Amino acid sequence: METNANNAGMPLKNIVIALSVVAVILLGVLVYVWIDRNSLIDDLTIEKDQLTEQLGELQVDYQNLSSNNDSLNVELAREREKVEQLIERVKKTEATNRAKMRQYEKELGTLRSIMKHYIVQIDSLNTLNVALRKDAQMAREQAKKSQAKYDELSKTTDAYAKQIEKGAVVKGRGVNMTAINSSNKETDRSSRTATLKTCLNLVENALAERGPRKVYIRVKGPDGILMTDGSQQIFECAGEQMIYSASREVDYQGTEVEICIYFDNGGQPFVKGVYTVDAYTKEGKLGSADLLLK
Repeated sequence: METNANNAGMPLKNIVIALSVVAVILLGVLVYVWIDRNSLIDDLTIEKDQLTEQLGELQVDYQNLSSNNDSLNVELAREREKVEQLIERVKKTEATNRAKMRQYEKELGTLRSIMKHYIVQIDSLNTLNVALRKDAQMAREQAKKSQAKYDELSKTTDAYAKQIEKGAVVKGRGVNMTAINSSNKETDRSSRTATLKTCLNLVENALAERGPRKVYIRVKGPDGILMTDGSQQIFECAGEQMIYSASREVDYQGTEVEICIYFDNGGQPFVKGVYTVDAYTKEGKLGSADLLLK
């Protein structure tokens, strides 16, 4: 009898071990995602600092420009003020605000172009002394170097932004479709089927946006034709508009959550054959499944 008790306890022990292994793996994945996210944010912060440094260099370049022409000096003072204001706006903006940072980078490029124009104008007036002409040449060379840095920075930040955007997409797993009869029990008979039930899990994603998230399903019958309840229900997925069979909204808070969606074919009977289902969010496809009704 003691041997039987030990044998009965073995499955439970194996389950506990398996669950522990899964928990360790999931914890490792979460730590990796968190570290990777912080690394990206650190890189974006470095890029903001580099942008601030370039603006500081441009500010010095503008301060080194001078002329005996009063009208030109007024214009230079106005451009210096623009540089100072841009520096303050960059300092007050979060490094992760890519839209603003891209705008500031473009403004930096514009201010550089204006500075080049003033350098040429000052040279053409021939009012600068030899030392200032030398400084102007250095400013032009610095502008070229800064432009190269700007181009490289733009490529790097665009790549990081795309990586963050891609990592924030919620994915699905375990898409499964079953037939349910009028007694709310599973069946494989078409004549007894009242609804088709599609279940799946939205996987954990620490980078994804929290809040309501709608999941859509597209059910196709044995003839390959999309099934609906008689109405044209449309959703947009990755920029493409599609008709869907049914949908359901779930509150997604970054952790894994299960969702089930029911489709009753508008009360029409189901026929024998293979049914397929594709699940989507507005970001992309989550997965597919099929079901044979006899």
